[in-house]
Amino acid sequence: MRESVRPPLEIWAGVECTVNRVGDRYFDQLERSGHVDRLDDLDRFATLGIRAIRYPVLWERIAPDGVADWQWSDERLSRLQQLGIRPIAGLVHHGSGPRHTSLIDPAFPEKLADFALAVADRYPWLDAYTPINEPLTTARFSGLYGHWYPHGQNDQTFFRTLLIQCRAIALAMQAIRQVNPQAQLVQTEDLGKIYSTPLLAYQAEFENDRRWLSLDLLCGRLNPDHPFWSYLRSNGVEQSELEWFLAHPCPPELVGVNHYLTSDRWLDERLDRYPTQTYGGNGKHRYADVEAVRVCVEGITGHQHLLQEVWKRYQLPIAVTEVHLGCTREEQLRWLQEVWEAAQALRADGVEVRAIAVWSLLGAYDWNSLLTRADRHYETGVFDLRPTSDRPDSAAPRPTAIAIMVQHMAKGKPFLHPLLEVPGWWRRIDRLLYSPVSCTTASREFAAQPGLQFDRSRSIRPIAISGATGTLGQAFARICEVRGIPYRLLTRQEMDITNPVQVDQTLTELNPWAVINAAGYVRVEDAEREQSECWSINVEGAAVLAKACSQREIAFVTFSSDLVFDGAQTSPYLENSSLSPLNHYGYSKAIAEQYVLSAHPCSLVIRTSAFFSPWDNYNFLTVALRSLATDNHLSLPMMPLFSPTYVPDLVHATLDLLIDGEGGIWHLANQGAIAWADLAREVAKRAGLSQANIEARSTNLLGLTAARPSYSVLGSERGLLLPALDDAIDRYLQEVRNGLLIGSA
Repeated sequence: MRESVRPPLEIWAGVECTVNRVGDRYFDQLERSGHVDRLDDLDRFATLGIRAIRYPVLWERIAPDGVADWQWSDERLSRLQQLGIRPIAGLVHHGSGPRHTSLIDPAFPEKLADFALAVADRYPWLDAYTPINEPLTTARFSGLYGHWYPHGQNDQTFFRTLLIQCRAIALAMQAIRQVNPQAQLVQTEDLGKIYSTPLLAYQAEFENDRRWLSLDLLCGRLNPDHPFWSYLRSNGVEQSELEWFLAHPCPPELVGVNHYLTSDRWLDERLDRYPTQTYGGNGKHRYADVEAVRVCVEGITGHQHLLQEVWKRYQLPIAVTEVHLGCTREEQLRWLQEVWEAAQALRADGVEVRAIAVWSLLGAYDWNSLLTRADRHYETGVFDLRPTSDRPDSAAPRPTAIAIMVQHMAKGKPFLHPLLEVPGWWRRIDRLLYSPVSCTTASREFAAQPGLQFDRSRSIRPIAISGATGTLGQAFARICEVRGIPYRLLTRQEMDITNPVQVDQTLTELNPWAVINAAGYVRVEDAEREQSECWSINVEGAAVLAKACSQREIAFVTFSSDLVFDGAQTSPYLENSSLSPLNHYGYSKAIAEQYVLSAHPCSLVIRTSAFFSPWDNYNFLTVALRSLATDNHLSLPMMPLFSPTYVPDLVHATLDLLIDGEGGIWHLANQGAIAWADLAREVAKRAGLSQANIEARSTNLLGLTAARPSYSVLGSERGLLLPALDDAIDRYLQEVRNGLLIGSA
């Protein structure tokens, strides 16, 4: 008899769809992402090769007032059927239901069951459900920490919200199975572990037992011998309530594990080691509660150990139902790869891991505040939704490098990239923010994977960066160091970009996977007199690099300027706007764009504007602040209007685009329009300096030789990737305060 062949590990996906309530206000992720209005998103998702998708059929959206409107779900679920993607229907996602109920409403379970029955009647072919996502996590945030409605902050409310949700899940599945007896429960939960000092080991053990409560209730495991039986009873839970779950077990057909880098926590009574915002307590001890990854020398628990725990406890099939990291692009790729490899290793050991689901296909909003504020803080996902000038709310989804990686995984093909040879930041020693401690006392069964010190001597293909002495080259080196991106910063002596022979020799020696041209002639005034030198560096040098990279199939990035425009517009310039430079510097950049894209059509050409940086003593803002701090007089132009660009933001966005494989012309500048004099006044005001010494003068009176456009504000039809100017200025000042002598007015 032939041995059955186990199906391969599947790639699933999910859309962040939380509809949570804070006070009387609902926060709807589908509205924020714009997915609610884009049916064609589903066709984009299908290009990934995913087999299933966790998809919202949400109670709060379909029947907010008790009367169901099925049109939206009808269209989406029908399209998923046509695309051959299996929906796993989510009915409540971190929510508390419509306004007529709540997580402490005794009738919540029956009300959700009625809605679940209506869903099953409407879509009898649906065969997988998550009636409530992460019930224990939602109970913590809604009943214990007070973040979400009904804003409870005690054990009694926590247990009440938890039991009501678990009963609702069981009743919902009973109702669904009246229509489709084969319908499966895919129950998700965040099962992060708690570690602690020896003094707080009792608290860590309590929370580590508590994390299983939702699954234990559904599986009929919470009996009088369970560690929490007595504790629940002492907090007002009736014995009959607990016995109900023993009589009506509803074990999931598949356990969905959601695990994040912040899920594992470290508890420490030594408060002086940690910032005050981390302080908490349990009535017996005061302690700091911080991310374990930032303090534990052993590293993080990791998916492999966590999934082993789940398998050992329940012996049920498992999927990792949310794989997401709000971070830079290469770290997102490293996280996904680590989860994929962990799942494959467990399958080889006999653990039944069915799938991993890339989460936040469209990214997520405001999870940095746990959805308690509407700041529109956006984390990119498999697709990037950041707006364009003509679509200020959200643009058409742009696939990132994660999309390419998912496509490879779905086909069973390896996704190869030099940056995946470097461990993620959570595996590097510089992840530690606090005095490092051993977490081995934190759990009876600790098995964290060791932290890794990245060996920078390893032979990994680097990024080659020209312009070692300039603001931009230095910034790229600094940020590549932080992001764990191997690089080689090259001086003109090491690689003269105008010398084709030397460029060829250097690229042959380094074998980089990408080249960033941060070298350039940048003196706009002098360029009128030194036209030959400006042309040699900005045009010929960029073209030499582009041609050499094209021959080797190396990615190439170079930088252009807002001075390629003449200022005739009164609205932001876009990537396709006509070029008409007014000075030789702008002309050199305009011609360089043509030469580069002709030699290497896949090149990434970044148009940007005047820089300001916390790491350069000679950029405009730093010089201006230093002058104002010593009561010097500043005469500055009242025109033109332009888009000042914060160098760290520019570098981060450029690296993400490079990793995504983007090409062509992109505009990258902080969002805003301001004149030089007004910029100096604004920064002086925020720095607490007097503005009295700032004089705004006509450009004609300043004796400038090179003509400049009166308006060179940059917009984008491809994506506004940099934050607002106000936000950038605040971060700039925060960076420089300790380095500059900035006094109070």
